[in-house]
Amino acid sequence: MKIVTIIPTLPFILLLILSSSSAHEHQDFLQCLSQQFNNYSSISNIVYTPNNSSYTPILRFLGQNLRFLTESTPKPQVIITPEHESQIPPLIQCAKQSGVEIRTRSGGHDFEGLSYTAQVPFAIIDLFKLSEIEVDVETKTAWVGGGASLGSIYYRVAEKSPVLGFPAGLCPTVGVGGHFSGGGYGTLLRKYGMAGDNIIDARIVDVNGRILDRKSMGEDLFWAIRGGGGASFGVIVAWKLQLVDVPETVTVFTIDRTLEQNATELVHRWQYIAHKFDKDLLVRVLVRRVNSTENKTNMTIQASFSSIYFGNIEKLIPLMQKSFPELGLKREDCTEVSWIRSTVYFAGFPIATPIEILLNRTMPQQIYFKGKSDYVQKPIPKHGLRGIWRLFYEAEAAMAQFAFTPYGGRMAEISSSAIPYPHRGENLFSVVYWQIYDGRNPGRYIGWLRRLYDYMAPYVSKNPRGAYVNYRDLDIGVNNVVGETSYKQASVWGKKYFGGNFDRLVRVKTVVDPQNFFRSEQSIAVAII
Repeated sequence: MKIVTIIPTLPFILLLILSSSSAHEHQDFLQCLSQQFNNYSSISNIVYTPNNSSYTPILRFLGQNLRFLTESTPKPQVIITPEHESQIPPLIQCAKQSGVEIRTRSGGHDFEGLSYTAQVPFAIIDLFKLSEIEVDVETKTAWVGGGASLGSIYYRVAEKSPVLGFPAGLCPTVGVGGHFSGGGYGTLLRKYGMAGDNIIDARIVDVNGRILDRKSMGEDLFWAIRGGGGASFGVIVAWKLQLVDVPETVTVFTIDRTLEQNATELVHRWQYIAHKFDKDLLVRVLVRRVNSTENKTNMTIQASFSSIYFGNIEKLIPLMQKSFPELGLKREDCTEVSWIRSTVYFAGFPIATPIEILLNRTMPQQIYFKGKSDYVQKPIPKHGLRGIWRLFYEAEAAMAQFAFTPYGGRMAEISSSAIPYPHRGENLFSVVYWQIYDGRNPGRYIGWLRRLYDYMAPYVSKNPRGAYVNYRDLDIGVNNVVGETSYKQASVWGKKYFGGNFDRLVRVKTVVDPQNFFRSEQSIAVAII
């Protein structure tokens, strides 16, 4: 997407701003910038106000959820797209002086739009220009800019080596900033754990404008940003990744089964065994409503069993016959591909799609959606599954779906306190629910998703009911938009995301950002003594 930048001179910008009595923070912020940067022209191509013709295209460019791009959605007073980390400290200083809150955006996939919306005067620091990727094959490491996308990492690593990869998410347009700082997982989680488990350094701009690496920030803050939500602690401008070994050939398959083809029994059986599979094998389940193959006028429920195996077909077939014979996997169901092509496959593209598709920054189509998450520690009984199917027959479920991702393997070996992400060995699998709709009657469709979530309560983790911070969900609790948020208030949602790690995150936050400058509806709270 080519964005034409038309920037008026600073005096003209300020003249327009001064004509609005409701924009004092906006005025003060830009006046401060003009003082911080002695030569304003040096940053004029990275500052966008509502008076710029490029403001709306920039705002919408990485706003992946149309739910937060409506006419009524609060808009930022300023969008800044830094081209170098040195441009960020003055932005923080000016935001502090002018009372403007900061939202940091990397890829725009935030489930609740917190990276590009706010209920108070705010500015967006959009990191998409900080997307450089440097791969070192000898040390099996990579430095990645905070605005890079997952797809670009996979592509650039594969350029240098076909036998190196990184354990992160399935969607290539997701930005690394939010994904890594929330933990981040994908098809490699059973073999190598999460993205956060494989990050070995980072660079962050803190509330005082200091640019810190792992050594200078200290181990507590480094621990916090690898799963605790980086936007609570500063602006993370780069990450150093420990790349992992992948074979030259992996095998993928997807087998679809409807209720008429024994889907209930297969999903039920999958719950008992998927977390026990060999680390080299991952089989996830995606469930949605489809037209019946027997009668196109009737609806049914389809479970899609999608898998990646880190080996060839000859080894996979006997492994599946031993581990999950009920699925009936056949050789013709399987395809051998390179690791990089498997990322294209799991992103939902035809397997022959050119791998350059991974470099696209936006999804093929922007959508309205709402998501929620859960963790399952005991298999859901068959009658529980049938209750889910009944909900999916309702009209509001036309485009809804959910996915089960198995744990076990490496995920069961890593301590629940190694990084802030706590949901490890006690879980059989995670669940993510999506409700997709056309923008009309959001209350009706989101209401259906909440009913599904309520229905699942007896079958998922409890005390607290777990949730995944990267599937942000404001239904589970929020901070005060204005004024202080107590530890008790924040712990309502915080312990669902972070379990026993929440208290340590609060201690880190209190040390590194005691005035709670980096804040949002679900930012880590400051301990009030």
